[in-house]
Amino acid sequence: MTDYGHDLTFGTFLTPQAANPQAPVALAQLTEQVGLDLVTLQDHPYQPSFLDTWTLLTWIAAQTERVTVAGNVLNLPLRPPAVLAKSLASLDLLSGGRAALGLGAGAFWDAIEAMGTPRRTPGEAVDALTEAIEVIRELWDTTNPRPLRIEGEHYRLTGAKRGPAPKNDVPIWLGAYKPRMLRLVAQRADGWLPSLAYLKDGDLARGNATIDAAAEKAGRHPAEIRRLLNINGAVSPTSQGYLNGPVEQWVEELTALALTDGIGTFILGTDDPAFIATFGEEIAPAVRDAVGKERGVRGTTPATAQRGSAALAKRRDGIDYDGLSPALAATAVEPGDRAYAGMQHNYLRAGSPGLILQPQTPVEVAHALAFAREQEVPLGVRSGGHGISGKSTNDGGLVLDLRALASVEVLDSAEGSPLVRAGAGATWAKVAETLTPHGLAISSGDYGGVGVGGLATTGGVGLLGRTFGLTIDRVRAAQVVTADGQILHASPEEHPDLFWGLRGAGGNLGIVTSVDIEPMPLGDVVFSQMSLDATDTAGLLQRWGAVVESAPRELTSFLILSPARRGQPAVAQLMTVVASDDTEMAVRQLERLADAGPLLGHQAYQLPYAQVVRAGDRNHSGGGTPAVRSTLVTHLDGAADAFARVADSGVAYFLQIRATGGASHDLAPDATAYPHRHQNFLLSAMGANQERLDGVWDGEMVGHGEGLYLSFDTADTGARPDLLEAAFGSNLPRLKQLKRDWDPSNVFSGNFPIPPA
Repeated sequence: MTDYGHDLTFGTFLTPQAANPQAPVALAQLTEQVGLDLVTLQDHPYQPSFLDTWTLLTWIAAQTERVTVAGNVLNLPLRPPAVLAKSLASLDLLSGGRAALGLGAGAFWDAIEAMGTPRRTPGEAVDALTEAIEVIRELWDTTNPRPLRIEGEHYRLTGAKRGPAPKNDVPIWLGAYKPRMLRLVAQRADGWLPSLAYLKDGDLARGNATIDAAAEKAGRHPAEIRRLLNINGAVSPTSQGYLNGPVEQWVEELTALALTDGIGTFILGTDDPAFIATFGEEIAPAVRDAVGKERGVRGTTPATAQRGSAALAKRRDGIDYDGLSPALAATAVEPGDRAYAGMQHNYLRAGSPGLILQPQTPVEVAHALAFAREQEVPLGVRSGGHGISGKSTNDGGLVLDLRALASVEVLDSAEGSPLVRAGAGATWAKVAETLTPHGLAISSGDYGGVGVGGLATTGGVGLLGRTFGLTIDRVRAAQVVTADGQILHASPEEHPDLFWGLRGAGGNLGIVTSVDIEPMPLGDVVFSQMSLDATDTAGLLQRWGAVVESAPRELTSFLILSPARRGQPAVAQLMTVVASDDTEMAVRQLERLADAGPLLGHQAYQLPYAQVVRAGDRNHSGGGTPAVRSTLVTHLDGAADAFARVADSGVAYFLQIRATGGASHDLAPDATAYPHRHQNFLLSAMGANQERLDGVWDGEMVGHGEGLYLSFDTADTGARPDLLEAAFGSNLPRLKQLKRDWDPSNVFSGNFPIPPA
C-alpha cells in the first residue's frame, strides 16, 4: 500500500478540436468554475481537425485566472526543447505561475515523419527526451551566468543564453509505460503521467515499484515524483463497471487509487460539461475529504517534507530538521532541494543557509522563530532579499523568508484617509501597481524588487522622498512577531514605544509581518534619466546639490557616479522624479540639473510611478561579499571634494548620492527611531574589500558627514561601536531600553544589533 502524501489535485483532459474553437476554451473556463485545479490538452500537431495545442494553452491561460495549464503530453519530436523552455517560462510568467510541462517521447511516427521530423527508434526517442529535459532545466537556470553548451546526439546548443526563468518551479511530467521510460521519470522528472486506459491490471503497482527503486538508487525520495493519472468513465445511476457508476462509487474508487496506488492528481478525459461539473462539484471534494481523513488517522507525512539520500546528505550541522512542524516542513527549502539555488543568495551577496523556512501566516512566523531560537546557528530574516548587508542570508544558518506574506490591500481609514496594508514579503513594485489605479503612491526607494519589510522598518530614502518624506514617515501601524513569539499590533495607541522603535531600527525589535501605510495622492510623474560628464567631479556634485536643495519639493534626484576608468571619463547618471503633472515646471527644473555639467544624454517621460519602480527577478544569484559605507551631509560643499577623492581612490566601484531633504525634514529627530532629519543628502560607496574601503572612507569622509544609513553600511559594529551612535544618534539610549524590553536575549542580532540596556 503506497501513499506518497501529495496534495490532491484534479483536472480535465480536453480535446483541442478546431470545428468549434471556442468549445475547449469554454470547457477550460468551466473546469475553473467548478473548482478543479488543472486543464490539460492532448497534443497531436499532425491531426488536421485539432487546433495547435500550444496556441490553445496560451489562449486558455489568458481566459482563466486560477487553473494550471499543461499539454498532456506535448509531442517532443515536433517541439524543439530550447524553444519549449522559452515558451513554458513565458507562459508561466504571463499567467502568474500557472504552467506545467507534460512531455512525451513521441508516438505515431508515420505522422510525425510526414511533418518533416526524422523517425526515431524507441531507444533514440528516450535518449532525445533525456537530452531535452537537460536542455529545458539548464535554460531555466538563470542562477548560472554561463552560456549553455550541450553536445547531444539529438540536441546541440553552442552558447545559448539562459532565461527567462519561470515564475515558479515548473514541474515536468512524463507520459511513460516501459521500464526505461519509468526509470527516466524517477531520475529526471517531477511526475509520472500515464493513462489508465493503457494500463493492464497491476501496471500501476509495477510502475510505482520501478519508479520507487530507480528514484532511491538516484538519491531521490519516491515522493519527489508526483503520480498523475488520466481517467475515463461515466457517472450512471447504477454500477456498470470500474469508474462507471454513481458518484459514491467514483469517490470510493478514486480514494482507493490515492491511498493504495499513490495517485496525487486525477485528470478526467471528457468534453461533457455536465460530467466536468459533477467531477468538480461532487466527486473531487468528496475524494479530497476522504483521503484527508484517512491520512489524519495514518499520520501520513506530506510529500513536500520527504527527501532522498542525496538531499539528506547536504543537510548542515546544528539544525534539527526532523523537529520542524508539518506546516513549516511542507514549504521548507533545504540545500538539496532544486528550489535552493534560487533562494540561497540575496541580491548582492552569496549565501549557503542550512534551511530556508517560508511561513505562510504570522502564526507560522512565530512558530518558525521559536524553532530558530532552539537551533545553534545564525538567523536571517528576508522580505525581498535586497539588503546590501547580506544579513538576510548566511552560511549554515536559518533564513525566515517572508515572501508568502505578500498581500497588498487598500483599506478605508476611520479618519477618512486611505491606508494600504502591505505584507512584509510584498515588493514595492506590487505596492505601486496596487495604488496607481487609486491615484495614490508611497515613496519607496528606487527599485521595485525591494521588499516591503526591510525598507519600511529602516527608513526608505526614495524617489518621492523630498515630496512625501521617508517611507517610515507614512507608516501608521505594524503587525510584529516579537522575540518571545507574541503577535502584536503596534501603533501610536497600542505599544507606542515599540511602534516608535520599529520605524528606523530595522529588524532589531521583532519580525514585522505587515505594515499599514498612509499613501499620498499622486497622478503621473515626470521621470528623467540624465548623463553628465563628471570630469570636474567635485564641481559637478556641488552644482547638482545646489540645484536640488533649491528645487521645489516635488523634485527628488539621485546621482550615480562612475569614476574615470581606462581612459573613459567620469560620468554622473541622474535619476530624477518630479512628482507633479506640471510639465512646464518639471522642464525648468530638469534644465537646471542639466546645467550642473556637460550634458551627454537625457530622456524624460511622463508616466505612473509604478512604471518607475518596476518589478524585478526575485531569484537572486548573489555576487560575493560587497563592502559598503555611508554617511549623510547637509550640504555638498566640502563633502564633494572628499567624495570625489573616494571615487578617484579606486576602492569603490559604485558611488551614489540620494537627495533626502524636503518632507523628510518635517519630523523631529526623535519622532521615529531614525534620527537624521536635517541632512539633505545620503552618500554611499560600494567596493570589494571592507578594510580598504574603511580606510579610504574614514580618512576622507570623517568631518564632512554625520550619521549613516544602516541599509547602506556593512562596517562591523562589534569592532566599531561608534557606528551605532552614527546610525541612531541621540535615539540610541531609548533604543537600548526598548531592546531590553522586547529582545533581551538579542535574538535579532543580524544587522546593526543594538545591545540591550
